[in-house]
Amino acid sequence: MPRAAGRPFMALPGPTNIPEPILRAMDRPTEDFNSPAFEALAAGCYRDLKRVFKTDGTILCWASSGHGAWESTIVNLFRPGDAIVIPETGAFSTWWAEMAGLFGAEVVTLPGDWRSAADPDAVEDALRKDTERRIRAVGVVHSETSTGVLSDVAAIRRAMDAAGHDALLMVDTISSLASMDYRMDEWRVDVTVGGSQKGLMLPTGLGIIGLNDRALAIAREGGSPRRYWSWQRMVDLGGDLPKFPGTAPTQIFSGMRVALDMLFEEGLDNVFARHRRMADLVRLAVEEWGLELNARHAGERSDTVTAVRWPEGHDPNAFRDSLRDRFNVAVSHGLLDLAGKIVRIGHLGDLNETMILGLLGAIEANLALDGVPHRPGGAQAAIKRVASNPA
Repeated sequence: MPRAAGRPFMALPGPTNIPEPILRAMDRPTEDFNSPAFEALAAGCYRDLKRVFKTDGTILCWASSGHGAWESTIVNLFRPGDAIVIPETGAFSTWWAEMAGLFGAEVVTLPGDWRSAADPDAVEDALRKDTERRIRAVGVVHSETSTGVLSDVAAIRRAMDAAGHDALLMVDTISSLASMDYRMDEWRVDVTVGGSQKGLMLPTGLGIIGLNDRALAIAREGGSPRRYWSWQRMVDLGGDLPKFPGTAPTQIFSGMRVALDMLFEEGLDNVFARHRRMADLVRLAVEEWGLELNARHAGERSDTVTAVRWPEGHDPNAFRDSLRDRFNVAVSHGLLDLAGKIVRIGHLGDLNETMILGLLGAIEANLALDGVPHRPGGAQAAIKRVASNPA
């Protein structure tokens, strides 16, 4: 196959394209991670990550993906036999529940159709039934990357309050952090799970946790055997600055400094508004093509990933492959129950209208080339929207 000219276009829901300033910041020799200069760099990153999480709590990082940050929540907070409530919203809520079960937790799964948000009423009902107070936490995926569904975290907290239960609220923000509005302290979230490779515009490599004093106190008294994932050990070793467990990936922290500066220069509210505009363009094109959005309800659609249900008799994975081979564009596939049923289009990180319009043009051309049933005009509809409502 001949070389594909131009830069590969990343329309995955993570990892995202890495902006040039961040790439240049990481293009440097490894430095002493115990030096005062690096410790000052890391301290600034930890401090400014709090602005992204919107918390006054503690930020911790590991060399891992978001799955590692998930595992830290389980081993720090749960002993075998403790219960956790996890609303089923897609593959990632399913895998988080599976992980908790492997460590001996009793998982109370609230069944879902993978097309709708976590149901606050179902959470409230599950907590009211827990008269023995065995449920330690509720775990919710904010933006379910596998389905394009967005859950209302504030509504889940209100449901927990209505039940009068003292369970912790844990939220996975891996595909929403730094791309959509998230308010850890205002929504009284106890533990937030994040990662470096999506809205933060960095390479895969950092699992990130935000936690409040209540979660840290519970971890201090309980949990399962752990060392690398120990929240308390990181806090104890580091004093004012939580100690990175092992060798710190210094280049990623150098990139993070620039990524955070870019987010704050644009302004977080402007970042969120830009992601909404990009998502609206994608959803407009999909509906114009006559294809079906997986997320049923308009208010429950993520601004970072759109899942498109594929017409019967046509292979979404074959479309994904041909789109990559013809146009150097990468979109993602369905997972678990949605394998072979959807295409997932990512629209998060450092992107603008020009990039989205090019993406939609490539997708529409490939729909025609692959003979996928659709109505032409989705890309043109997006162009008209941009022309009539310039940013």
